[in-house]
Amino acid sequence: MAMDWTAAVDAYCERVGPHFWAEPVNAITNAAFLIAALAAARDWRARGTGGLAVPVLIALVALVGIGSFLFHTFATRWAGLADVLPIVAFIYLYFFFAMRTILRLGIWASLGVTAGFFGASALIAPLASDLIGSSGGYAPAALAIFAVAVAARWRAPALAAPLAVVGAVFLVSLAFRTGDILLCPTFPLGTHFVWHCLNALVLYLLIRALLRAAPAATGA
Repeated sequence: MAMDWTAAVDAYCERVGPHFWAEPVNAITNAAFLIAALAAARDWRARGTGGLAVPVLIALVALVGIGSFLFHTFATRWAGLADVLPIVAFIYLYFFFAMRTILRLGIWASLGVTAGFFGASALIAPLASDLIGSSGGYAPAALAIFAVAVAARWRAPALAAPLAVVGAVFLVSLAFRTGDILLCPTFPLGTHFVWHCLNALVLYLLIRALLRAAPAATGA
């Protein structure tokens, strides 16, 4: 049977009905991703770093905000796909660019490690989901941030501590995402909107770390 992509999805505490503005706070806080994208674009222009990695990631951050807005307003399966795809693309592209720029691996080594990360994610995510629900899908990304932070101690020491801080912020944001349904009986607004705000900060800080690691473009 074909999947009904227009089927309604009710997955968050704030949603109390099928209408467009049933999650106003969850919807509006997606502006945080657009702000993060604009801030990252400002930093990218100011630094003058060459290459396409950063603008591609900036565009994905903006798409994360747009896709999440669609999901928290239309709340259908197709909107859920629009929400997930930019996030997945950002995770794996950022990991690859981090291998290249922060850890300074060759292209084939970077591709190989990224492929390994993809395979490990497929194993880790279901196990984590058994413990913390749908937030478990983000557990591999959290582990990856800390793993890159550790490796950066040898390859990019100045970024090791900042990346560890980013990982810690991401764990806090995951806690708010996980607590959305758990706290719903006592806090009907839910906590998913905090995930949006903190996760936007995480994406901005990750791009900023990449900018710090990338060689600045030389002027003519």
